[in-house]
Amino acid sequence: MLRTALAGLRAHRLRLLLTSLAIMLGVGFIAGTFVLNDTVQSGFDQRVTADAGKVDVAVLPAGRDGTVPGEVLERVRALPGVTEAQGLIKASAPVLGKDGKAAGNLPTTALSVVRGPLDRTDVVSGTGPGTDDRAAVLDENTAKAQGFRIGDSITVLDPGQERHTFRLVGLIDTGVDQMLTYTGAVGFTPAVAQRMTGAKGYAEIDVAGTVSKQAVAAAIGGAYTVKTGAELADDLAAAAGVQSQMLTLGLLMFGVVAMMVAALVIYNTFNILVAQRTREMALLRCIGATRGQVFGSIVLESAVVGLLASVLGLLIGYGLATLTLTVLGALDAPLPTDAAVSLTPLTIATGLAVGVVVTMGAALLPARSATRVPPIAALRGQPEEQTFRTGLVRTGFAALFLVAGLGVTVAGAFVLEPGEPALFAVMGGGTLTFLAVLILGPVLVKPLSALVGWIPRRLFGVPGRLAVDNSGRNPRRAATTTVALTIGVTLMTLITVVTASTRLTMTAKLDEQFPVDYLLAAQERDSVIPRSVAEELRGRPELSSVGQIREVETRVAGKRLTVGTFSGGIDPFVTAGSMSGFGAGQVALDEVTAERVGARVGGTVTMRTERAGTVSLKVVALLDGEQSSLPPVTVAEQPFESYFGAVPDSRVMVTIADGVPADKARAVVDAAAAPYPTVLVSSSTEVRGQFDETLDMLLMIITGLLGLAILISLLGIANTLSLSVHERTRESALLRALGLSRPQLRRMLSVEALVLGLIGALVGVALGVAFGWAAMRAMLNGALFSAPVGQIVLFVVLSGVAGVLAAVLPGRRAARASIVDSLATG
Repeated sequence: MLRTALAGLRAHRLRLLLTSLAIMLGVGFIAGTFVLNDTVQSGFDQRVTADAGKVDVAVLPAGRDGTVPGEVLERVRALPGVTEAQGLIKASAPVLGKDGKAAGNLPTTALSVVRGPLDRTDVVSGTGPGTDDRAAVLDENTAKAQGFRIGDSITVLDPGQERHTFRLVGLIDTGVDQMLTYTGAVGFTPAVAQRMTGAKGYAEIDVAGTVSKQAVAAAIGGAYTVKTGAELADDLAAAAGVQSQMLTLGLLMFGVVAMMVAALVIYNTFNILVAQRTREMALLRCIGATRGQVFGSIVLESAVVGLLASVLGLLIGYGLATLTLTVLGALDAPLPTDAAVSLTPLTIATGLAVGVVVTMGAALLPARSATRVPPIAALRGQPEEQTFRTGLVRTGFAALFLVAGLGVTVAGAFVLEPGEPALFAVMGGGTLTFLAVLILGPVLVKPLSALVGWIPRRLFGVPGRLAVDNSGRNPRRAATTTVALTIGVTLMTLITVVTASTRLTMTAKLDEQFPVDYLLAAQERDSVIPRSVAEELRGRPELSSVGQIREVETRVAGKRLTVGTFSGGIDPFVTAGSMSGFGAGQVALDEVTAERVGARVGGTVTMRTERAGTVSLKVVALLDGEQSSLPPVTVAEQPFESYFGAVPDSRVMVTIADGVPADKARAVVDAAAAPYPTVLVSSSTEVRGQFDETLDMLLMIITGLLGLAILISLLGIANTLSLSVHERTRESALLRALGLSRPQLRRMLSVEALVLGLIGALVGVALGVAFGWAAMRAMLNGALFSAPVGQIVLFVVLSGVAGVLAAVLPGRRAARASIVDSLATG
């Protein structure tokens, strides 16, 4: 039986080619993901290890935002065994771009660049500042974004917003520090870094020498965290690795989808092969093969196919990982893409195991059905086509899964509050509903083929009618073929609906929360906007309204909260009570804050002030926290000044006058903000544009990843048609003998593939739209529904076209077959 199985594989090498392709692509995707993760993690480890080798002991603040005072550094330097100890400064110091405004959305982080063995700055171009107090280094990404080159002058603001000019002498790589990746970095000598940031202490103290961690800890006391260089490296690697792990998990999810689709293709392929080889199995039984030997021969075939395909899949995965790293490097992604790409033993073992196990697992049911072939079947001319019966068990399980799935989905979308529990409920309900559709697939194929084939039946004459009849002729096989495509189209449609609905919902919320044309805000949280900016804008005829918001932090009802006031045309969005006659002794709270402090309309809260001590305020209104732009705790303008003095503006909200061109109004607003580098101007159009760009990029990436699953499902359609052509050799020859021409035979197979593709697409679209909307309701409160009809129709059309293309080679093969030879088959 072993020799027979291997001889069968050699004799029918092309028979399992498309099955091997499905496994190769699935394994390639998963192996590529692991190779990518291993390479990125190796890059992180190399960088961290290089840093850790320079540090023997590190002293860190106990709190996240704390610092280590200079006296601790002096105590550490006095310890025996310390050859060198340096304090590292890390604090904000905004770098100005060539337009005179602060670079980026977050203030640039200033670093102290030390000299000697503890220098951990990775200078990739030029030199470090050394001892030159007029020199600075800048991270590569900020330099590229702002157009700076080595030798240029850069301007940096100190804590008093004074401008200081430095000569750019080098570019640095921020390494594995994720915070610096987002803020950017500018490096100075330690003395200049302290002066430019106003730092009162150090973010970290690095120690070199033979001194132990315990000795350092004993010398400085328990108020600080002490780590060895290895422990510091582990923490840095763990923090940096989170990003690569999230990337890996995300990619693996798509890899699992691809392997699910591949498993369905394999199952269908072996099912057809077993049906075609009925006489072969029966002959083996006649000459003494047992059921176990027949079962083993099919499983052996699947193991060989899975192993060979998995080996090739590993090579494909290596290529995919290399290509991805090249693309990420070209896009300046914040990941180390320069490490050597390699296939680790774990990746090889995982890829081979996944490919072989999935292939063998998918072949078990067909192998089991092969054991049921009776020896008498060897005497039959053609394999009998099995009729499909619905059955009570199938109906019962389908009804159970369907009712449970829809019930859980409705609960997640309409009963539970939006959040993780609701989303998990929708995901669980979707899975159960899909299982119900999978079980009911053979039942749905006939009516759906009749519906989808109504037009082709009339357009393509006899070939069209034959094709539609053939598509529903073997419901179980047709259902398994189309469900592979259904998975891909369902996910594509779901993502499209979620993306479009998120875009519509967020646009509506942005219009509510950003009901102005321009917003002026400081780059740093603690920075402010001088009142003169709003006063200047209020006198301009190009603008219809200028609203101001001022904020401070203080204790309200014993909790530290943001308290503020407003002036100008700002809608407070009152949900309870009233702000009519809003004045002294009154306060308005947003709903979340009111719940947090246990207050309601008509009640009172206490507030600590700078000038009036602790005051008692009556709650007169509750505000919609999602729509209102006001602070969580809002008091009237005059009382606010009596409580806290002349506080500068935190935000300024500007609306253009009717009939004024947007570019003209923007020029007025920019001119007012120009003298203040850290005051950034944004518009609702810009915010919406950035959000749209992010969504479009996300949709493009997910579409590309799901494209692999759809490609595998199309291979399944091509495989099914190819094997069906072989199975129906005599039938096709008989049709040719009765007058069906070669083009008509090809057209018949193309229409059959078209119908199968459209069935899978339509079921996928229905599931994707329904569960996309349910997922939106589970994720966002007040979600708006949007289904981009054009894109969804395009999915359906492309599925049909792809099905037709998948039928090209099988159709040509069937048309070329000799009528006489084919009639003699069997």
